[in-house]
Amino acid sequence: MTGLAVRARIAVRNIDYDIEAPSGSVLAVIGPNGAGKTSLLSIAAGLLRPDDGRVELDGRVLTDTSAGIHVPTHRRGIATLSQQPLLFPHLTAEANVAFAPRSAGVGRSRSKEVAREWLSHVGAAELAGRRPSELSGGQAQRVAVARALAADPALLLLDEPLAALDVESAPAVRRLLRTMLQERRRTAVLVTHDVLDALALADTVVVIDDGRVVERGPVRSVLAAPRSTFAARIAGLDLVDGTVVAPGTLRTPDGITVMGTGDVEVGSAAVAVFTPSAVAVHAEPPHGSPRNVFRATVSDIEVRGASVRVTARVSSTLALSADVTAAAVADLDLVPGHIVHLAVKAHEVALHGAP
Repeated sequence: MTGLAVRARIAVRNIDYDIEAPSGSVLAVIGPNGAGKTSLLSIAAGLLRPDDGRVELDGRVLTDTSAGIHVPTHRRGIATLSQQPLLFPHLTAEANVAFAPRSAGVGRSRSKEVAREWLSHVGAAELAGRRPSELSGGQAQRVAVARALAADPALLLLDEPLAALDVESAPAVRRLLRTMLQERRRTAVLVTHDVLDALALADTVVVIDDGRVVERGPVRSVLAAPRSTFAARIAGLDLVDGTVVAPGTLRTPDGITVMGTGDVEVGSAAVAVFTPSAVAVHAEPPHGSPRNVFRATVSDIEVRGASVRVTARVSSTLALSADVTAAAVADLDLVPGHIVHLAVKAHEVALHGAP
């Protein structure tokens, strides 16, 4: 295939991947801390050798354990952009960017031309003569983007490139990356914890948990109807795992029942997904239309602009969130440890087959 294909297994890390990113596309990789996201980048870059597997980029085999092939990192045609710019402190911005083509064998004069061109592309031409110590975080990351792309890589690995930036710099660099990736049609793999990065930069997303892909698909589809706990959390949704025991009825392993809508076969593993804004909080069990009522203990209260996110634990394995007004928090005297009843109407709950 054209693009990136990674099939890799590492027993000691409990890793078993089968991942593809078509040529010119951006693949976002999300998952909990320690799930194995950075290991995927390391395998693609040749920094980590799998016990068994194959890495292919645009039809070129970079790793094949069965054939004894392992192309060194510096010969893979891959560039990496990390949280920190990692610029050489003794070199100017121009010299840092020129280092990329120079290391690929391009002459000194042409490398300087390429560096100036890329600094201009990323809006940093005026920074050419400055050293890293004279740059702000956002400026340094712009220079790092220029250096990564100046190498003309076949694949760009983005390891949380915006995580270390302040709230003013991050949006600007995000827009820059979006423009560069779209205009140049670069194949890229983006590791991120920020849903905005995935939505703004990526075409597709894979969710990794415990070294395995548990969910994949177009970014908006996965975030709109997540089937894994982490994807639901990053999308800001409530998710309940269980088994469909009757049409429209899911039951968790600890016996909690959730009513919803969805065509999932009885006996199948499934998830119930709903928005925190669909959850009402009551001091006493409500009467009337809600089909789902859960007794819970408030564990956290977080102000989010005009609303307040109330998180309450239903059982030792299940916590749900509700978005309410500040007035409701005061009226109900909500504090951690307070017993409440969470209600959500069945038609607000979507049932999906589990991954």
